[in-house]
Amino acid sequence: MAGFLDTVGEVLAQEFSDIPDAGEATRILLRLGIAALLGGLLGLERERSGHAAGIRTHMLVSMGAALFVLVPLQSGVEQTDISRVVQGIVAGVGFLGAGTILKDSSSPHVRGLTTAAGIWLTAAIGMAAGLGRETTAVLSTVLALVVLSLEPVLGRLAQRLRRVRREPLP
Repeated sequence: MAGFLDTVGEVLAQEFSDIPDAGEATRILLRLGIAALLGGLLGLERERSGHAAGIRTHMLVSMGAALFVLVPLQSGVEQTDISRVVQGIVAGVGFLGAGTILKDSSSPHVRGLTTAAGIWLTAAIGMAAGLGRETTAVLSTVLALVVLSLEPVLGRLAQRLRRVRREPLP
């Protein structure tokens, strides 16, 4: 029985040996935590605005993208070869975002484009965090929040411009 438990202990130690030291554990936790936090901020804004894809969706997309680039880097994949992983994330998240876009046949308006773009951007922010580009991720999130906060103002401006174009000239 002791031999069996020793074998189980050795296998468990080998399976969890992908984090060699406290520094690497801190790096992983920091990158995934930043991805989750930044995705959550974007999701909070969308949820507060009454959109379907909210905090949890954005956090998971951001963390997933971070993890998809972080694991290959941990495994020793060259930074230049990460481009294939990035291509896969961009395409996959594109399909996820496409699921949020709705076109009602009785209306000329398309709904969900901003949500889809937000999910796509959230994945990019997660990738930046996962690659250790935390400053880029934070700056991108701040700019995205500025853009999303301007959305109602710009929407009203666009409506006014459409009305002005429809009014006959004197």
